Amino acid sequence: MWPFDRKKTKQRAADKVAADARAEQQNARKQAMRRAVMKSMERRASDNAKKWAPPQLMPGVVPAGTTPEVAMDSLCGPTYQFLNSAAGGLYAANIQPFPGYQNLAALATRPEYRAFASTLSTELTREGIEITSKDRTKAKEMAGKIKELEEACEYYGVMGIIQKAAEHDCFFGRGQISINIKGADVSVPLILDPRTIKKGSLTGFSNIEPMWTSPSAYNALDPTAPDFYKPSTWWVLGREMHASRLLTIITRPLPDMLKPAYNFSGISMSQLAQPYVENWLRTRQSVSDLVDKFSRTFLKTNMAQVLNGGEGGDVFDRIEMYVNMQSNLGMGVMDNETEDIVQVNTPLSGLADLQSQSQEHMCSVSKIPAIKLTGISPSGLNASSEGEIRSFYDDISSVQQSYYFSPLDTMLKVIQLSKWGVIDDAITFKFNSLWQTSAKEESEIRFNKAQEAQIYIANSVIDPSEARQQLSDDPDSGWDNIDGELEIVQPGMFDDEGADPDMPDPDVLPGEGGQ
Repeated sequence: MWPFDRKKTKQRAADKVAADARAEQQNARKQAMRRAVMKSMERRASDNAKKWAPPQLMPGVVPAGTTPEVAMDSLCGPTYQFLNSAAGGLYAANIQPFPGYQNLAALATRPEYRAFASTLSTELTREGIEITSKDRTKAKEMAGKIKELEEACEYYGVMGIIQKAAEHDCFFGRGQISINIKGADVSVPLILDPRTIKKGSLTGFSNIEPMWTSPSAYNALDPTAPDFYKPSTWWVLGREMHASRLLTIITRPLPDMLKPAYNFSGISMSQLAQPYVENWLRTRQSVSDLVDKFSRTFLKTNMAQVLNGGEGGDVFDRIEMYVNMQSNLGMGVMDNETEDIVQVNTPLSGLADLQSQSQEHMCSVSKIPAIKLTGISPSGLNASSEGEIRSFYDDISSVQQSYYFSPLDTMLKVIQLSKWGVIDDAITFKFNSLWQTSAKEESEIRFNKAQEAQIYIANSVIDPSEARQQLSDDPDSGWDNIDGELEIVQPGMFDDEGADPDMPDPDVLPGEGGQ
């Protein structure tokens, strides 16, 4: 048998007790970490659930006791559950859910977000529209009706209504225009017919911010139907209104699965630009702080008293004295042997470029040139060029045709029914070009057209009367006030072969010619 060693036995027992204690502490720490992770996941799931949820409507939008449907099918539920899950949260980490109309309205108070809305809305409506006739042969006969329709558009403020709708679309993702007919039942469809819109029944148009409306019903069953995921009726502060009476403009539509979460609005320009604006604000403030503190002063002195735990009163007194006297009118005093003052200056070169580039990044999301958005023309290679402005105008023109032509066409037809009791199918309109030529450019264009007409006439392609008619019909020719149907006397028209027998011969004097 081995000899029994009491000391070693006690030591082993003590080591075992200590090891068990350490293991218990480690287990307790693991449990605490596990509970913390679970709470974090629950909190994240709760936050995601709050983010990806049906929008909170303003009081009174939906009648009391009515619960708006998130969707009339089972598509959106699993979608939101996935986005609220851990996997969906990782996937949608950089996806911004609907921030709510309150937050979007708060963003509208900042000048950066207002610049997006004001620039786009004013450019969309700056040159207005031109009401014309499809039948060119009846252009002069239609001139009176066209003038009346233009005056009616000014009376009802059509372009102002369109501009406000464009602002709402930028701020909230949706612009809506109500067609107000006197004594009409707004819950039934609006049919463009004299029997439903009588003469003098139009009271006007009004803009409705999307926070006051919510879909009442929409088709979620047949994807081939034209009204699939398009609300057929809306709640407007507790009153049900048919969609045909609300001209809805959404220039940045969302996929169908996200439409219910956004209250069937599109995504607003403010929400798209928010990361860029926040980067710009942070960069601007950082540059300002750096400029304010670009120079720092260090006093080289004996710090032994402070580092050894002393009060360091002498050192702090000298620092306070220097701070109080630090100006161009003060004088600094230091010990010649043991002290020195050093200034460390942060270089400021390149800050202007970083700040301007951060500001120009806001232009990329909206595709608005910097000179249009900020009023400041960038320097260097990023300077706004004529091609850049033309490209911006092309984008505006495409938006006009894609999203604003149909609402404007409906408004003009409603005005015609209310004014004349009938819709003239020969009347149409077009958006005026945003690109305006200078007086010199217009003169060069007219000169080129004159040379072109001269060549055509000389080669007997057209008749001079046809060129005159073209001048009369062209409002930009400078000669649109002439009579295009006036017969033109051409050289040689009254030669001997085609002379009028009733006219006297200009070459024969009176009393001659065999009389």
